[in-house]
Amino acid sequence: MSAQDKAEIIEIMNLYAFALDAHRFDLFDRVFTDDVVAVFGPAGAGWNGLDVFKESFAEFHDRLDSHQHTIMGHLVDVDGDTARAFSYGNWLLVRNAAEGGPTWTGTGWYDDDVVRTADGWRIKKRVCRLQGWSGNPLVPEPHNEHNPDMNVKVLHEFAESGELGFLHAFDGE
Repeated sequence: MSAQDKAEIIEIMNLYAFALDAHRFDLFDRVFTDDVVAVFGPAGAGWNGLDVFKESFAEFHDRLDSHQHTIMGHLVDVDGDTARAFSYGNWLLVRNAAEGGPTWTGTGWYDDDVVRTADGWRIKKRVCRLQGWSGNPLVPEPHNEHNPDMNVKVLHEFAESGELGFLHAFDGE
């Protein structure tokens, strides 16, 4: 595994949050493959394909007055032209018109399958899970296929059940 590969993968993981918060969903083209599978527990939905994923996220986030996504604790394991990556996320959503208060804060994780393409590293599969939240659960209001799931997902339970993809990076040890 080269340090350059790892740095490029971390860069796209961070670019995702920037693109999302800047409402530059065109930048998702630099983060995800065209055939991405995106499963987002906090949104209560999943998407197959970049175009529908971008459209849905634009619709949802356009309904908010503001939001900020932070990605941290990056772990990356590269094996040739594929990689597994894991990171933690914090999400602040603001919708001033929400009855009961304007903010909702969530925390969770991303579990990614990454591939090297002709255009660089791209996330081919992303699973996002909610670990905890606080604030007003009415802020992330449902929209089209979004049906926010406020049930928390405990990381060690996914690890124990074999559903945490990043742990497969350690299978050959």
